[in-house]
Amino acid sequence: MSNSWDLTGRVAVVTGAARGIGHATASLLRARGARLVVTDVSEAVAELAGDDVAVLVGDVADEELARATMRLAVDRFGGLDILVNNAGRTLNKPVTETTVADFDGILRVNARGNFVQAREAFRVMAATGGGSIVSIASVSSVVAFETQTAYAASKGALAQITRVLAIEGGPVGIRSNAVLPGVIDTDIMDGVVDNGREMLASFGPAHPIGRIGQATEVAEAVAFLSSDAATFITGALLPVDGGWTAQ
Repeated sequence: MSNSWDLTGRVAVVTGAARGIGHATASLLRARGARLVVTDVSEAVAELAGDDVAVLVGDVADEELARATMRLAVDRFGGLDILVNNAGRTLNKPVTETTVADFDGILRVNARGNFVQAREAFRVMAATGGGSIVSIASVSSVVAFETQTAYAASKGALAQITRVLAIEGGPVGIRSNAVLPGVIDTDIMDGVVDNGREMLASFGPAHPIGRIGQATEVAEAVAFLSSDAATFITGALLPVDGGWTAQ
C-alpha cells in the first residue's frame, strides 16, 4: 500500500525558512522526501543548503525574487508541486500608536509577500498539472486581539487570498489551504519585547490543551495538507491552536 504522506519526488518552495515554523516545515518536508527551494531575508537560511535544497536570500515581497524562486525550482529540480507561504512579521501596538509605516510594513510582508509568491507559484502549477499551496495564516485571521490592528488585517487578508486561490485553482488542479497557528514556541517575539519567550509561554493556560504549541506541530499540519492524504481538501482554514478558537 502506498504511503499517502510520502513526498518523495515532490518539489517544494518554503518561504521564511531560516527559523521557527518555516525551518521546521522545510526540515519535515525534506525528511518526507521532498526536494526544496528555501528562501528568507536572513542569510541564516543558507544552513539548509544541500544537494536536495537550493537557497535564495531576499525580500519575500519582491516580485522578481518570487519569479526567480519558482524558476529555480523548475530548473534545479524539474518542477513545482508545493508552495509553503510562511514568511511573516508580527507587530503588537495599540491602534493609536500604530503608524502608517508600521501598518504598511506588516501588510507588505504578510499580505503582499504571500500574494506575489502564490501568484508566481500558481502560474507554474497551472501550466504543469497542479499542486498545493499552503499558507501560514494565524488564529488572528478569524478572531481579534488587542494591539494587533496591522497583524490581524494582514492575516485576515491571507485567509481570503487562500480561499480565492482555491476557487481559481480547482479547475487547474491547484489546492489552496491555510494553517492557523495559535501561540507557538518560536523566537518570533525576540527583539519585539524584552521577555518575548516568557511572554509566549504565559499564554499556555489560555489554550484548552494547556500549553502553547511547537513549530513541529504546525509543520505536521502543513505536510498533511501538502500530501496526497489531503487531495479533497481545498479552501480550508485549519486551526492548529490547542483549542484556542473553539472557546
